Amino acid sequence: MTYGCSFEAEGILVKNFNNKLELVAESINVFGPCIVKDGYPFAPRKIYHPDYVRQHLHMRPRTSTFSCLLRLRDKMSTAIRNRFSEDDFIEINVPILSSNDCEGAGEIFTVKPENDYLIKEMTSPNHVSKSPMETFFNCKTYLTVSGQLHLECMARALTKVYTIGPTFRAENSKSRLHLSEFYMIEAEQAFIDNTEDLLKIIEKTTSTVVNKLLEESSDEIDHYRKIIGSSEDNDPVNLTKIPYEVISYHKACDVLEKENCFKNTMIRGKPLTKEHELFLVKYNGQKPIFVIDWPKNLKPFYTKALPNNESLVSAVDLLCPNVGELCGGSVREDNHDILKEKLCFVGLKDKLDWYLELRKFGNVPTAGFGIGFERFLQVLLDIPNIKDTNAFPRWPHNCKM
Repeated sequence: MTYGCSFEAEGILVKNFNNKLELVAESINVFGPCIVKDGYPFAPRKIYHPDYVRQHLHMRPRTSTFSCLLRLRDKMSTAIRNRFSEDDFIEINVPILSSNDCEGAGEIFTVKPENDYLIKEMTSPNHVSKSPMETFFNCKTYLTVSGQLHLECMARALTKVYTIGPTFRAENSKSRLHLSEFYMIEAEQAFIDNTEDLLKIIEKTTSTVVNKLLEESSDEIDHYRKIIGSSEDNDPVNLTKIPYEVISYHKACDVLEKENCFKNTMIRGKPLTKEHELFLVKYNGQKPIFVIDWPKNLKPFYTKALPNNESLVSAVDLLCPNVGELCGGSVREDNHDILKEKLCFVGLKDKLDWYLELRKFGNVPTAGFGIGFERFLQVLLDIPNIKDTNAFPRWPHNCKM
């Protein structure tokens, strides 16, 4: 069902999600008529393919399917904040403009003023800058790829912190699982120095949020999943059943090597592909599964080595149906000298001197994780394409509105 005109209703009988009649209005006052033949993209009582609906982002919220998605997205956001609040986490508004690339992967958007006169004015002899890209802030500035490093700073003062905010990736990917701008749920907690405690925080977050949504919005969730044809195998109830299964990276490789029928051959010591991740979820009965104890070369510089094996690190990926990796996290390296050596190795010593200094004064161990908000919706509702989880999706060659 789609809506074209703007109206005010009183006393109309309509069917709710349980197919029961409800009296909601007695009359309808039309404020903005909508004549379909004049170019309105959606005909009444007709269902359109998501690819077509996506071409009309400004009208998409008027379809019953997408308006349902937006309501559920709002409820998920509220459930996430309530989960953290109940456990005494403090929300931090981390910056969108950042002078560091958290992952060090170079998948960043650079920011500079559009006004050439301003750039010229700010590059006078009284201002030190090396290039137009560094003029405004005296250093290269990027759209954030993660708020993790800032949260690590806050956790040393406030113990439990989190953020929900936009992050950006300059990747030439048009897959069903990637966006150039998306939201991340990120949390950091002090006094955690082992993977086991981190897993408990992650699964408590996902299970609590899904439980709340199933309690309060089950009719709307069922309605949406039915409209888009969600698979019964991908039951969101599975996310509420904790503890989740845990498997080491090398054990996962053993499972994948026995299968040996993938388009992309599994190579031990290399990253898992999306195909590998989804197979492991299927191997686990379409239920969430943690992959832990990764080779250190597969995880970022800030990840702490295992106490009994320095070739492995205390990192975790949570794999779920439909999307594969939903969440990534780790125990952070808290040893000043070891972190200094790592920063020098990856060429970030000068850029992240403040990050190293956190380990010098009043240091404590911390651990944290990040969950892709849009992917979380994909798991809950079994949405095939991530572009249909966001009101205004951005991906390569597409930044409408």
